[in-house]
Amino acid sequence: MPTEPHASLLIDIGNTHTHTGWHDGNEWILFNEFSTEELLENDFNQLSHPRNLDTPFIWAGFCSVVPKASERARIFLRKQSLKHGYTELTHRNPVGIGIDYPQPETIGPDRIANAMAAAHYFGSPSVVVDFGTAVTFDVVNEKKQYVGGIIAPGVSVMTDYLHEKTALLPKIKIENPGAVIGKNTQQAMQIGAVHGYRGLVRELIAELSNSLKVKSLPVIATGGYAELIAGNLQSITAIRPNLTLEGLRLLQHIRPD
Repeated sequence: MPTEPHASLLIDIGNTHTHTGWHDGNEWILFNEFSTEELLENDFNQLSHPRNLDTPFIWAGFCSVVPKASERARIFLRKQSLKHGYTELTHRNPVGIGIDYPQPETIGPDRIANAMAAAHYFGSPSVVVDFGTAVTFDVVNEKKQYVGGIIAPGVSVMTDYLHEKTALLPKIKIENPGAVIGKNTQQAMQIGAVHGYRGLVRELIAELSNSLKVKSLPVIATGGYAELIAGNLQSITAIRPNLTLEGLRLLQHIRPD
């Protein structure tokens, strides 16, 4: 007798946006993005019946960098009475990697998910560059241990700060400027953001390669501006927009049955 179709729900709760993915065991069947603030206002109920998806989910994995949202997510998932429950990623339960870090409880669980996915799909050592509210670099060493990383201001954080702290600089849309010499204020700011961050990423990857003493280092880019900033960089091995969710899916190996 054939079994009813079912899915796993993966939830990555960020400071500004929350990303979700449904996976049926063979492939991803739906991705969504929500405002974290709106999810909080509605107690995560938007996730109960996503549009264009009739497949129920029987297990969920999630991570969160917003403590208030973490508790709301737990309450929401408990109410679903899922067949296999849910698993929250923390520093205590990474899959496929160890953690060699002085205060592991201070590591953002999204960064642990990225490291898990990098080690699983690309091996070790490897580095993840995540273009979110902050630009983070996360490092897995040759022993498959998460050993730390780098945090820089996010692209939009930098441009928004310039707008907020100056009288004449506008709020801009971050896109490819198509030049390296700006012919107006907006284009000049776009050049600083796009080409400037490409230089930041290129230089930090070179420094990480030297520190790890490797000639070839898999570097995976993810996050909202990954394609724009990292798409043409030779030092980037792959762009995986949903890498964090891919890492969370590995939690199914330790899910309650």
